[in-house]
Amino acid sequence: MTRTAPPRRTIGRTTLYFFGALGGILFGYDLGVISGVLPFIGKVWSLSAWDKGIITASISVGAVIGAIFSPRVNEWLGRRRTIMIAAVIVVIGTLGATFAPTFELLVLARLVIGVGIGFSSSTVPTYLSELAPARLRGAMGALNQIFIVLGILIAFLVSYGLGSSSNWRAMFAGAIVPAVILFFGLIALPETPRWLLKNGREDEARSVLIASHGTADVDGELGNIREVVRLDTMRKGRIRDLWAPWVRPMLIVALLLAIGQQFSGVNAVNAYFPTMLISLGFATQAALLSGVLLGVTKFLFTAWVVFVVDRWGRKPLLLIGNVIMVLTLVAAGLTVLTVHDTGTLGVLMLITMVLYLVGYELGWGAVVWVMMAEVFPLRERAAGMGVASVVLWAATGVVTAVFPIMSDPKNLGIGGSMFVFAAINVVLFVLTKWLVPETKGRSLEQIELDLRARTLLRSAKV
Repeated sequence: MTRTAPPRRTIGRTTLYFFGALGGILFGYDLGVISGVLPFIGKVWSLSAWDKGIITASISVGAVIGAIFSPRVNEWLGRRRTIMIAAVIVVIGTLGATFAPTFELLVLARLVIGVGIGFSSSTVPTYLSELAPARLRGAMGALNQIFIVLGILIAFLVSYGLGSSSNWRAMFAGAIVPAVILFFGLIALPETPRWLLKNGREDEARSVLIASHGTADVDGELGNIREVVRLDTMRKGRIRDLWAPWVRPMLIVALLLAIGQQFSGVNAVNAYFPTMLISLGFATQAALLSGVLLGVTKFLFTAWVVFVVDRWGRKPLLLIGNVIMVLTLVAAGLTVLTVHDTGTLGVLMLITMVLYLVGYELGWGAVVWVMMAEVFPLRERAAGMGVASVVLWAATGVVTAVFPIMSDPKNLGIGGSMFVFAAINVVLFVLTKWLVPETKGRSLEQIELDLRARTLLRSAKV
């Protein structure tokens, strides 16, 4: 039975996508700000490499917790209200980090922030993919990554601006601004049409489709969604359903993307690049300025991907990104091992890391979040994104916790660590070539119905 509700006022598509993707800034800022904070708290609290890893990885532990609970909250309250809850949690955690008097309380506050980020990172891609028409879905998913890297860039700029005063507490406090804007912006935004129709609110779903997709073929879109909802409600979804024969290949793809994005080494660079340069002899402010240049590179190339992801396709961008990352990581490792002049070493490391981030943002930055939200069917989408986000954040935690120890001169050192990440990217290239499908230009319902049809066909042949 269709529930009739007062129509929500028409909201422009630009507004929908802007506030929907703003959650990415929360993700990005809290990932990036630690790179500017570590050089200062490391001195104030005499932190060891292990301590730095714990502080950096604590946000990932919290994000795992948030991503675990995100699927149920998504299905119960909807995508929009889940993101609003995430914003509130981030504000609470940020206040705790800003005023933390000890190392232990800072770790706890970062863990709370992570819970909010876990809710946000597993929900925002779903929110955007369910609002966007098929022809724009790749660009809108990439918009989430643009906001993530914009958040990182803002964090780098704030860190550099406050670096001369060593005001690391104010660096943390900056995350409150996007969280508050996100919360109040989402008050005026609608829920996604798929969630609305699944919960019997067809009139609202129609209004949102018109607002976000335009008036062309709304009945056809509703028909596709209705058919998928009908199939999905025949049996209540469970997490173990992700291992059903027709869903399992997409689960494997999502997990490959989630693990690969982090094991490619990106958050070792995001979190520790200024610290790496300082260990190689750079002054603190010069190292922080280098971080700003990395942030600008990430932002520009992510913005460019928006214009090519729906033309070039997802898979080619992933493969091209892997090739660039392998070459630049090998070059960075050789640079550290063979160049001994501090000035030359710093310049070459900056160049190789800028080019590395070009490869990452071209492929494994934006495309991963786009595809993880695309590949899961409607009934399993919230659970699938939750599982993928749990795995992604667990991988982030491993990388950010281990890298300070791995890159210690007593162990592999920075050069050896670069070679390890290069080898991982070679493996990712092979697995992507073998396992990852292309999804560009197809609606979410078409992807799901095709998956069902192919599985039935294989079953019939058996």
